[in-house]
Formats: sequence, C-alpha cells, structure tokens
Amino acid sequence: MRDSGELSKMLGSAGAAEGAVISLTIDGREHTGTMMSHNGKDIIVIKLKSGYNAGFRIKDGDSIKVLEKPMIKAGKKSEHKMKDGLPNIVLIGTGGTIGSKADGGAMRPGLSAEHLIDIVPEILEVANVKVRDAASVFSENMSIDHWKEIAKATEEELNNGAAGVVISHGTDTMGYTAAALSFMLREVNGPVVLTGSQRPTDRPSSDAPGNLLASVRFCVSKTAGVYVVMHDTMNDDSYAVHRGTRVRKMHTSRRDAFRSVNTIPAAHIDANGKITFRDDIQKASKRTVAQTGMEKKVAFLQFYPGMDPALFKDVIMSSKGIVMAGTGLGHVSNEMTSLLGEAVKKDIIVVMTSQCINGPLGMDIYDTGRELQKIGVIPLSDMLPETAYVKLMWALANSKDTDEAKNIMKTRLSYETSDRRTVDVIW
Repeated sequence: MRDSGELSKMLGSAGAAEGAVISLTIDGREHTGTMMSHNGKDIIVIKLKSGYNAGFRIKDGDSIKVLEKPMIKAGKKSEHKMKDGLPNIVLIGTGGTIGSKADGGAMRPGLSAEHLIDIVPEILEVANVKVRDAASVFSENMSIDHWKEIAKATEEELNNGAAGVVISHGTDTMGYTAAALSFMLREVNGPVVLTGSQRPTDRPSSDAPGNLLASVRFCVSKTAGVYVVMHDTMNDDSYAVHRGTRVRKMHTSRRDAFRSVNTIPAAHIDANGKITFRDDIQKASKRTVAQTGMEKKVAFLQFYPGMDPALFKDVIMSSKGIVMAGTGLGHVSNEMTSLLGEAVKKDIIVVMTSQCINGPLGMDIYDTGRELQKIGVIPLSDMLPETAYVKLMWALANSKDTDEAKNIMKTRLSYETSDRRTVDVIW
C-alpha cells in the first residue's frame, strides 16, 4: 500500500491531469486511455478506447506517461464547435447517478450536463449538442415542479429547432418522470429521450457513455414521443428504447435494469448505432405543446392483507384522486371496498391497477372486482401503477370536471395501455 498522496505526486511529476491521454505501465503491461480520476493514493481510473472505464492500482515500480495533454482543464467548461451538416440536439441535465461525483466517499449530484459531453465526446460526431441544466438532484428528490420545468424547457428547445432532447436523469424514479412528460408533451415534434446510468461516470465499467451515445443516436432518427433509452444487456452491445409510459426499473443495480412492461420495446439500438424499430412510432406534431398542469392531491396506495381502512381514511377523504394497486386481477378487501365507496360518493376518483408486473386486470371475473366496479372504481387494464398515478394528477388538472377526468383515465392517450397482446413480452 502506497503512502497517502504518493500517487498525486507521481501524477504531478508526469504532468498528468484529468482529460489527458496517458499510458500506464503496470507489472510490465501497458494500458492506454484518458485519465478520468484518481484517489491520490493508489487508484487511477482511465477511459479505455473500448469505452469502458477501468481502475488500476499503482504500485512501486509502475510508471505513468502523458501521451496527450488534456484539451480542457479539469473542472472548466468545454467549448464545442458546431459542425455543418449535423443535426442539433439539446442535453438537459437533472442530476442522478449519471451526474454525480464522489465527495468524501459518498456520491453526490454535482456534475453539469456539459461535463457529460466531455465524458462521451463521441456524441459530437453524431450531433451538435447544446446543454442546459434543469436540476442537480438524485431522483428521489425529483418533484412535480421539476417535471414542469423539464417539460417547459423541452417545449422551448424543440420549438426553437432542436431535432431532439436528451434528459440525463437518476434511474430510481426515471419511470415517473418519463410518464409525466409523456402526458405533458403529448403534442411533440421530435423525440424526447430520458437516460441515466447505474454506475457513476468515474467508476470502472460505467454504463453512462453507452447510454448517452445511444440516446443521441436515437434523437437524430426523425421520430417523436417520449422514451427511455438504457442498456438492454449486461454488455455494451444492445440498448432498448422504452416508451415513457411503459417502462420500469426492475433491478437495483444491473446495467440492464430497465424493461418494458406488458409490451415490447419500441426499438433496439446496437453497438454500432443501428436502430431496429419493433413497434409503432408516434407521429410528430407540427409544434410541441406542453400541458404542465398537475393536481398534487392524489394518493397512491398499495393494498396488503390486514390493511386497516381507519389508517388511511383521512388520506383518502382529503384527496381528489386515489390510485390503488390491488392484488392479482384488481382486488382489495371488503373493508377497503367500503371505504373506497365512500370516497367515490364524495366525487373522489378511484382507479385500480395491479401489483402484478405483467398482465391486465380482470375485474369482471370475481365478485370482489364486480363490486368495486359497481361502486365506481375505474379499472385501468394493464397500466403501470406509477403511470396511473401520474396520469390521474394530469387528468384532474387538465379537465373541467370529475366526469371529464374519468373519461381521460379511460382513454388511451400516450401508449399507457395495450391495444393488443404480444407473445414475446418478458415476464
């Protein structure tokens, strides 16, 4: 183990800085790449030509040589020249793991969207990229007000001539934001792509470079709509294009954590950028129109055995809308059914989804489901609960009365429910 600060001295002697192309000779083997970061003690991270970030432990006898000085100074804002003939896109940063950095051992959001271009300069061969930052938060802190700001920024950029918009976002609540933008931006004249990373940009095997490059490639494909683009496998060979209303994070840390639910991905992108469309693509509108109204007094509840209605009565009765994630085909207990009936009588909209990952509701099969429908609970087919939550907020804010909001919930607006069944859905 090297003494604290010895690697920093070694880098200083070699004139190495972040962004420099360096050669590491470790145990007689040479490794070349762009210097990303180091811990000052014994670990250095470089970006290899393959696109992977790799970490190396420096020992006595190893050496570092600078092959190319950094084009920009670490921490300084880059200036990227626009290239004739390339489409123009906008990268909107919001934080998340893809925009985080180590601070005292913990990851904190803090990298700007501009920094992401420096990490993946290959995207500048695909498009001219303008950057703007809408937030710098982890996705658990993403709010409805953030959704509105992102939607308005997207509207502005697309109407000002951008071919598409890429939004870097934390992965944990990316599905909620994607669903919100899918309703807020129903009229859209270009593609809006959310992407992120499961591993920070300065860690070995970060998935950020691949996800960003694939997202930019899709943004220049002359499509429209709101999508999520993330790794489709554990390797850097395939990326899935998910509809914003049909995607869920299915694993806490895997690179291929995101899956389309109850449908197939709209497209796939291979490592060379070839796009294969697998489903209908939304037609572009003449202009992008953002409808950002959202009713915040909506509750999202998951039924569980022994659920005590008394614990939730105040929450339900003080809400304007309730999304229930029921069991199986869309059921709750008799006691909860009675409480939901009281809510409906007070003109509170109650909708039902399923806790199951795949499959539609079937509330006509058992007496429980029939009774729920009889009292006015609205079944939402195979809609994801989180999508239903976002849609109900949007429906309440963009309708003149409760009846119109109910009709909106029953109407397929942004691919949020299936109009047909597919046989190759992964479940």
